[in-house]
Amino acid sequence: MDQERLISFSKENVLALIIAGIGLVLVLLGLIQIFQNSSKNSQIVFEEGEEQEQKSQIMIDVGGAVINPGVYSLPSDARTVDALAAAGGISADADREWADKNLNLAKKVTDGLKIYIPRVGEQILSNSSQVSSYGGAGPVININTASKSDLESLSGIGPVTADKIIAGRPYSDIEELRSNKIVGNAVFEKIKESISAN
Repeated sequence: MDQERLISFSKENVLALIIAGIGLVLVLLGLIQIFQNSSKNSQIVFEEGEEQEQKSQIMIDVGGAVINPGVYSLPSDARTVDALAAAGGISADADREWADKNLNLAKKVTDGLKIYIPRVGEQILSNSSQVSSYGGAGPVININTASKSDLESLSGIGPVTADKIIAGRPYSDIEELRSNKIVGNAVFEKIKESISAN
């Protein structure tokens, strides 16, 4: 009788051990699956981040008196100083006085912008007979290179506004005068046919 109880007790223990073992294996397989899924998700996030990084690049054309003129890919939050650094900096023959007066190194650059640094003695014409981006023909003042007096010659632009325009350089589009609240809508409408941001 005692031997039958012992055999019955051993069978129950073996059955319990087998069930516990199967449960342990299932738990381990579940944990492995969770870790594999989390590593796959982190790879997907990395790829998405890399794709976003590629999309957030802008192209800037830097020319004139710089060490390495050319077109450069920069982060979308780059500034003028970053664009000049990408081009190796201003060269020895650059008109530094012009650069000090006309370049805002802290200004954010925009996709497709052209930055041109003149050489010493190079004549930068603020007036030209080019067609403005709004289609008006005739003398056009380039707001990126015009002198303060040239800017003041525009209707509704006084010394204070001319200083604001110079401080906001460079511009990729004349619309930035309005969007950055440098001039009001009424003044912008008066001058838009007479300005460019080349």
